[in-house]
Amino acid sequence: MISVEDWAEIRRLHRSEGLPIKEIARRMGIARNTVRAALRADGPPKRERKPRGSLADAVEPQVRQLLAEFPRMPATVIAERVGWEYSMTALKDRIRAIRPEYVGVDPVDRVSYEPGRLTQCDLWFPEATIPVAPGQERVLPVLVMTLAYSRFMTAEMIPSRQGGDILSGMWSLISQVGKVTKTLLWDRESAIGGAGKVTMPAVGFAGTLGTQIKLAPPRDPEYKGMVERHNGYLETSFLPGRRFASPEDFNTQLAQWLQRANTRTVRSIGGRPIDLLEIDRRAMLALPPVDPPIGLRHRIRLARDYYVRVDAVDYSVDPRVIGRFVEVIASPQMVQVICDGQLVATHRRSWAKHAVVTDPAHVTTAAQLRRHYTAEQHRRSSARRHTDGHRVALRALPDYDVLFGIDDFTSSHTKARSE
Repeated sequence: MISVEDWAEIRRLHRSEGLPIKEIARRMGIARNTVRAALRADGPPKRERKPRGSLADAVEPQVRQLLAEFPRMPATVIAERVGWEYSMTALKDRIRAIRPEYVGVDPVDRVSYEPGRLTQCDLWFPEATIPVAPGQERVLPVLVMTLAYSRFMTAEMIPSRQGGDILSGMWSLISQVGKVTKTLLWDRESAIGGAGKVTMPAVGFAGTLGTQIKLAPPRDPEYKGMVERHNGYLETSFLPGRRFASPEDFNTQLAQWLQRANTRTVRSIGGRPIDLLEIDRRAMLALPPVDPPIGLRHRIRLARDYYVRVDAVDYSVDPRVIGRFVEVIASPQMVQVICDGQLVATHRRSWAKHAVVTDPAHVTTAAQLRRHYTAEQHRRSSARRHTDGHRVALRALPDYDVLFGIDDFTSSHTKARSE
């Protein structure tokens, strides 16, 4: 067989130079029939090697017999059954080629997304620990949201995976985009729809925005594979080599990295997310004039120690409302306590665990109330008088022992009774 270079030269000499076959054969030192064959060929010559035999050929009938009965039998088990004594590579390649004949093929259709239709949401838990207090570090969740049409990605670290904190993170990321898609897709995250039904706080959040929250089928990560791939992208492209001083530092670095990540060209859409975002936004829903219900909320009667608990952290409250019901409202940044419409405490949210956050003004007020209470109790006790007007005396307990003649608790009568 002649080379591709000789084939090209034969055709050039014949077509461009007009040389006859005999002259071409003489110049190139090849047979005239070879020249004729090169001129008749539609394309350059190809080297085709005949397939060589494989060691797996001898055991293929046994392999097929096993796969016919057990289509998903592992290759290692098949090797043991057929007595395979060679490298597993050849056998695995043969099994991989013939197994689909017995288990069938499950193709996945390509899904296309309309602008403004869908956002995929998920929690990513980076391995990096974040300092949240002196001597304390935590692994904190990161909320990741991806617009399905433009592949535009947003993400933000949140203090916990509780429903109120997740909804606060969603509202923060949606506000950055400026609009919301018609559907927000979640997996069976416990605070969103762990029981297979969207929770009431999540329903209220979606209703305020005029959108809906849809739950993916259980144990089907491919259903929201787009955001799952972005989780892996964050793990491999954002996280390596970085150090974080606080959750705020993490979010600052993440925001800067996302600006670059959204300008990369995505092969599946043939463009950059930042360029397609405006098309996505034109089909999305406008945000409502009021904020949706977000954050952690609960109502409790304030105890004597004048502290309320939010996510394993205690926050002080004005002790003047002890014994009354207060409403605790916590966002990822702030904790506020309200009593009868009045703000009675405000603190910066701590992302630590088992911490105590105290306002010095509350301690001072508590000390004043305690002194006033002690003085009042003393005044009331000193004001107690008999009907004849003289003051009621408060005797010590030993006085009653002397009065009743009890001066020895180890008397013989007591001993006898105990025996």
